[in-house]
Amino acid sequence: MKTVTAEHGIVTAPHYLAAQAGRDVLADGGNAVEACVAVAATLAVVYPHMTGIGGDGFWLIREPDRRVHSVHGCGGSAAKADLSLYAGLAAVPTRGPLAANTVAGTISGWAAALAGDGCTLPLDRLLRDAIHHAELGVSVTAGGAGIAAAKGGELRGQPGAYAQVFEPEGKPLTEGDVLLQPLLAQTFRKLAANGLDDYYRGELAQLIAHDLAALGSPVSLADLNAHAASRPDPLHTAITGAALYNATPPTQGFAALMILALFDRLKADAPDSFDHVHGLIEATKQAFLLRDVHVGDPAYTDFDFQALLSDLAALDELASRIDPAKALPWPQPPQWGDTCWFGAADSEGRVVSCIQSTYFEFGSGLVLPQTGITWQNRGSSFRLSEGGWNALKPGRKPFHTLNPALAVFEDGRIMAYGTMGGEGQPQTQAALFSRYARFGVDLQEAISAPRWLLGRTWGEQSTTLKLEDGFDEGLYAALAEAGHDVERVGPLTATMGHAGALVRLAGGGFEGATDPRSDGGVLGW
Repeated sequence: MKTVTAEHGIVTAPHYLAAQAGRDVLADGGNAVEACVAVAATLAVVYPHMTGIGGDGFWLIREPDRRVHSVHGCGGSAAKADLSLYAGLAAVPTRGPLAANTVAGTISGWAAALAGDGCTLPLDRLLRDAIHHAELGVSVTAGGAGIAAAKGGELRGQPGAYAQVFEPEGKPLTEGDVLLQPLLAQTFRKLAANGLDDYYRGELAQLIAHDLAALGSPVSLADLNAHAASRPDPLHTAITGAALYNATPPTQGFAALMILALFDRLKADAPDSFDHVHGLIEATKQAFLLRDVHVGDPAYTDFDFQALLSDLAALDELASRIDPAKALPWPQPPQWGDTCWFGAADSEGRVVSCIQSTYFEFGSGLVLPQTGITWQNRGSSFRLSEGGWNALKPGRKPFHTLNPALAVFEDGRIMAYGTMGGEGQPQTQAALFSRYARFGVDLQEAISAPRWLLGRTWGEQSTTLKLEDGFDEGLYAALAEAGHDVERVGPLTATMGHAGALVRLAGGGFEGATDPRSDGGVLGW
């Protein structure tokens, strides 16, 4: 694969049909925000095992006037989601009605993003491709078929329309089969006709609330009515040659920024050398130690994340805790999460980094019978505790692995990048960004090159240091000798996430790349 270049704009997404939808919006006069809405809607149809409009989403937008702002389409837990609802259980279930305990915020995020300057295309145009693919069908990818086969046993027995939609002949769809989603097409048509707020306070909200209640979810019409997207200032930190941006809590964007800020203070002279890989892994540990104590719903912490990211002396001190030759003993408790990152950039100077998810594959497993919406299980990460980190409370927002990244370089380049992969998201971001920005590696090569993962991610429960094949053979031995619990996982694998990146060049023009581990595409205009 080669880095794609373009003159007028660019889109990258983990499914090629979604990238095509976004690129065509740019060609029709839309901007990068509008292109990303088209991508997001299309992904909900063609990549339903990873994302959908029953989940949450986060946006970072760099405007032509150089302002960087964010949108959080993130829902809180239902008013009825308290400890009494889970009496007798040791944990919130990961599937089923009690896992569907938070409001889905994705659509509110689209609405907030589209409320910005320069968005002029009608909703029916932005949702056109999603409606087309839902009505006429889309071929199931190898990755989608693999997930359907692996997870069908725990999903087909859930109440709702999962089996009707995803196993219409009584068995999981296989690669090349056509997935039809007429209910979801009708839902998109309602949104196009009635507006995005219909999801929370209109006809569609009534249908959603009815189905959730009938299936046993605690999320009510009142919860939907009360929801709104938020616009917190993004977190930022400075490294050599660039300003980095990411989302505030409840996302782990703080950890993603912290890893790169600490690594900027470490010696490393070559990409994928011991100093590079070991340094990023050890920076990850320091960042995760802070993340796992402080990151969650910002209403429940007084920790000043931005102050730490701006405190040069404090960052120096944290970096000094990293032994350049030895690994800090690990693991810490890992985090789950499956996700779709995508991005777009336009000729006006707008660059968008966006990420959305239903958490586990197919979320809670509840597919709403009247709308075809697959509802997330993000709230299954809540702890059943009276207090402390990420404890379940009505209205509380759960911890999110989702985090969109964006960098503004001193030389004028603007980069949007991200990945799926739960615990692996900030690690993959750090790998691809440092290769490109610090060592000058080609953008596509920075994504295609072998990666590593400390801890657990999509489909994996072990907490080893996992490395793909393709590094210098001496690196594996050197990492093990330094004390890392090395596990070789073979050739390129989706375990390492589905990454993507794009760059708006200082003199005009664009570059983009997608992950060979995904079904993705990057298309220029």
